[in-house]
Amino acid sequence: MMLTRHLKGKSEGKLAKQICKVVLDHFETQYSRELGDAWNTVRDILISPSRWQYAVLLNRFNYPLELEKNLHMRGYHTLFQGSLHYYPKSLKCYLSRTPDRMPSERHKIGNLKKYYLLNAASLLPILALELRDGEKVLDLCAAPGGKSIALLQCAYPGYLHCNEYDSLRLRWLKETLESFIPQPLVDVIKVTELDGREVGDAHPETFDKVLVDAPCSNDRTWLFSSDSQKAAYRIRQRKNLPLLQIQLLRSAVKALRPGGLLVYSTCTLSKAENQDVISEILNSYGNIIPVDIKEMAKTCSQDFTFSFTGQECGLLVIPDKDKAWGPMYVAKLKKSWTV
Repeated sequence: MMLTRHLKGKSEGKLAKQICKVVLDHFETQYSRELGDAWNTVRDILISPSRWQYAVLLNRFNYPLELEKNLHMRGYHTLFQGSLHYYPKSLKCYLSRTPDRMPSERHKIGNLKKYYLLNAASLLPILALELRDGEKVLDLCAAPGGKSIALLQCAYPGYLHCNEYDSLRLRWLKETLESFIPQPLVDVIKVTELDGREVGDAHPETFDKVLVDAPCSNDRTWLFSSDSQKAAYRIRQRKNLPLLQIQLLRSAVKALRPGGLLVYSTCTLSKAENQDVISEILNSYGNIIPVDIKEMAKTCSQDFTFSFTGQECGLLVIPDKDKAWGPMYVAKLKKSWTV
């Protein structure tokens, strides 16, 4: 369901990316309207992969102190540096102000990887969940597994249900979990291949925390679609994504216990897939209430640039100079005990 990255050609030993003009033109029309002048800077970052930044999430189950020392020597600093009211000491994420990238580790059966490379903004949905030890957690659209890995860096859940409907992405998810999680913890993780829209009916009011990292337009990868005809088709199909996202959220609401937290996230700038989806959910349920996360934007401003969403419960990270993180939209909701 997610749009995949197409890479074309090699330049000086590095994979070169070719921008799809059809998609860029579409973005120009939509995002210049939705983001205003900020779109000019966002566009310049999105079309320049050499300026993208990569954070290093340490695997608390298998990283040596020498790795942290090496990151400090390379000019990396810790994300947020403990400024958030919820920031577990066990979560160690390092980022650089420059587009420096650590080499990816290869998957080896029986060996745990030491770190995971990710867009630092991907940790915001995880932190918004405020995971505690012993809780029951649902990652509804879990592949490729980065957010599931991040969840486990924060706390030891009593039960973690990782679901992924796409069979190819499911294999990716399983490999990721195998690469980062020790066997004792694997025993509390269940991996399923269910249609996310049906999980709520299968597990009503079961989970303390639910993450819906929804299938979305995925602006970064979509810009580098090599097939213009396929890209044009995806532009037409993009109109259907909000309906799917709403259906996934309705399923998540059913799966969430009263008093539990639900976090919705995407990696697109699109208002139709972000604010409009959340507004639809809030207008449809009397027992789903928005949770104010504006404070997160204030405390994270040194590492991220945010765009105004018009929502107290929603944040939108936009790529910026020396802060080339995002796009990442995060919304936080709570299920009340009464309708």
